[in-house]
Amino acid sequence: MRIDPELAATVAAVVDEGTLDAAARRLRITPSAVSQRLKALEQQLGRVLVVRSKPARLTEAGEAVVRLARQIALLERDALAGMDAESGTQRISIRLAVNADSMATWFLPPLARLAETHDLDFDLHRDDQDFTARLLESGAVMAAVTSEGTPVAGCSVAPLGVLEYRAMATKAFADRWFREGVSGEALAVAPFVDFDRRDTLQHEWLRAQGVPQQGVPRHYVPASHDYALAVELGLGWGMLPQPQQPDGLVELGGPTLKIRLFWQQWNLRSELLDTIAAEIAAEARRVLRAPSAAV
Repeated sequence: MRIDPELAATVAAVVDEGTLDAAARRLRITPSAVSQRLKALEQQLGRVLVVRSKPARLTEAGEAVVRLARQIALLERDALAGMDAESGTQRISIRLAVNADSMATWFLPPLARLAETHDLDFDLHRDDQDFTARLLESGAVMAAVTSEGTPVAGCSVAPLGVLEYRAMATKAFADRWFREGVSGEALAVAPFVDFDRRDTLQHEWLRAQGVPQQGVPRHYVPASHDYALAVELGLGWGMLPQPQQPDGLVELGGPTLKIRLFWQQWNLRSELLDTIAAEIAAEARRVLRAPSAAV
């Protein structure tokens, strides 16, 4: 059984655009033609590929088809680029997953350099580093910054480095809440800043101090730059990554939390994807701690 690349690309367009009508506009065909293509592939495979909700959602079988469509598009772009410069200038969307702190501190400069020399549209998906690998499995992205060193099926993995976090606060905050030192009793009542309900860095640091995080006052600030700003403004203490630690804050002591980051990408022989990986790895070497140095 073969999957027609055109039909697979139609499924990808439906989920990218959210509706059959929007996919039709992108593909420059009628909504009826989109529906017929989708129905034909579902009948051929004997599986429902798309849940017709708003926005449209992929089933597990649909995720596999979309992953194939994106891989074909990437390899086609590489092939055209290898034949002649004019054909190789068609733009392609590169879908990448990255954690918020990496995006805020080191991940964007290499993408800017790549955009200067390649016709690329970057489509970034932000999630916690513990969850970005799931986006690879679903086919939503073709590469990801992740804390998982075990490769996702069909992917290769390479170490990037270590992002180090320290507990920081303003001097005024520390003077108010930790006059007698950073004790368990003080930490139980001093407010801290949480990124979101999936972020556990502050909880891990408190646990290392012998303090359960339940019941401790906290503020939720779910954006990396704004999170650091909230700590700078004295809203609470928080775990800040080393590249984002501004002057004027004081360290609260305790353990330095080390998050090992890896680059996972589809295991394809793609010159473009390898070029992106090399540029990102070079930036990571400049900014992140080497794994051996962070032990």
